[in-house]
Amino acid sequence: MLNKAACLAVLGTGSDVGKSIVTTALCRIFANRGLKVAPYKAQNMSNNSGVTPEGMEMGRAQIVQAEAARIPPHCDMNPVLLKPVSDVGSQVVLNGVAWIDASSRDYYTKKDYLFAESYAALERLRAENDLIIMEGAGSCAEVNLMEHDIVNLRMAARADAPVILVADIDRGGVFAQIVGTLACVSPEQQALIRGFVINRFRGDITLFQKGIDWIEQRTGKPVFGVLPWYKHFRIEAEDAVVIENAPRFAPGADGEPAIGVIRLPHISNFTDFDPLAGLHGCRLVYLQQPQELSQMAAVILPGSKSTSSDLQWLLKSGWREQLLTYLQKGGHILGICGGYQMLGTWVRDPDGIEGTPGSTAGLGLLPVETVLKAPKTTTLTDFRWDDLAGRGYEIHMGRTDPPKERSLVVVDRRNGVECDDFDGCVSEDGRVMGTYMHGLFDTPAITHHWLEAIGLGHVMVDTLHGPAARDQAYEQLAQHAAKHLDLAAITALLPETLQERLR
Repeated sequence: MLNKAACLAVLGTGSDVGKSIVTTALCRIFANRGLKVAPYKAQNMSNNSGVTPEGMEMGRAQIVQAEAARIPPHCDMNPVLLKPVSDVGSQVVLNGVAWIDASSRDYYTKKDYLFAESYAALERLRAENDLIIMEGAGSCAEVNLMEHDIVNLRMAARADAPVILVADIDRGGVFAQIVGTLACVSPEQQALIRGFVINRFRGDITLFQKGIDWIEQRTGKPVFGVLPWYKHFRIEAEDAVVIENAPRFAPGADGEPAIGVIRLPHISNFTDFDPLAGLHGCRLVYLQQPQELSQMAAVILPGSKSTSSDLQWLLKSGWREQLLTYLQKGGHILGICGGYQMLGTWVRDPDGIEGTPGSTAGLGLLPVETVLKAPKTTTLTDFRWDDLAGRGYEIHMGRTDPPKERSLVVVDRRNGVECDDFDGCVSEDGRVMGTYMHGLFDTPAITHHWLEAIGLGHVMVDTLHGPAARDQAYEQLAQHAAKHLDLAAITALLPETLQERLR
């Protein structure tokens, strides 16, 4: 192993252009070639987070990338995580622990400190690995933010990392994305950018050769590949932009049953439901605008980074009435984390964890109330539901104490420490359930057990489900990327000592 790992940076022309996907692909490709690879993103903004084996919190995207690299996730891979609680403020998770709540303006006063902390995390990763695949955030050419940048070109320069710039052709303007990005950065930063990957191409790639030629002639830099749009495998999305503006649900002509997830304004950890999206014979749909729900086999209230605010949204938008009517007609409702809190009688926030101190009435569907208070719970949790073993993770500020006789699951271990506890709550008729367990559907038997409870016991759950399905998808992504990227040219960006090992 090298004394200090090499770094390769994957930056983007904008948000959601494919940086995470390219990073994930490179993690699996180089891991398959025998290197010890680790992902790294100095600063991530997302309410989609997870828990490391040490009980620390980090972004789900870097957990996915660690899985692709076949190594345990560690908070050094994502030292700064911003979890938005409003349009102008976020909870800052630093080195795996909730640190402060800060407005956008306050946050920028701390950027020098956070850059130092993030770089220290990178150095720790470099001491333990052969190669670090660094992911950027948003556009690397936001000129008004560049002075305080801790995640894009400034970090790449500090790490002496050659940069691959990812652009998204599907959204249009790919030539302007690339040339415009170069025009917005300094000559020194332009020199860091060694070439381009064009993502989400549809159609006949050979027809784009003139476009590739133009880019290379105009910039003097190579196009390392054009990645076609894929549908034959699924990789977890980094943030909720992929489920924005969810359309109204319309039943299919085939009568296939559907499970609906309410798309809360502050939705978090929506990747909990990816295993349900992969079921055959059942549709998973996200619901944004209130509508009649009788066609749903079940409705899920997901996690929320701002439970009280989203509860008020349910009331004002009309969703509360629709949910209550649906339940009265025999429907099934599941709440996870913040959604579980909403199903209770009250959500109390005496210390102003989510903003102004106070209490918010819940939906009153479960006999529990929640008190929001620090410290944050972040655990990997082993549990049993009717003697079926599962493993999930908990990330929440609230404390909810259900009656033991109405609990949903028995908790055996948290962060590897044995305990005798319980979690969640079930209504007397069994049609309303709530739990703090993220990752509930990662276990095939648990998924099937819940499907039976909502009347969909006939829907088969493949044994290739949850983590096993994700691992297969990483292999499919690696094969897809290797087919369409010039891996020899990308490998040539690495130090000669690594190139020799890869020959």
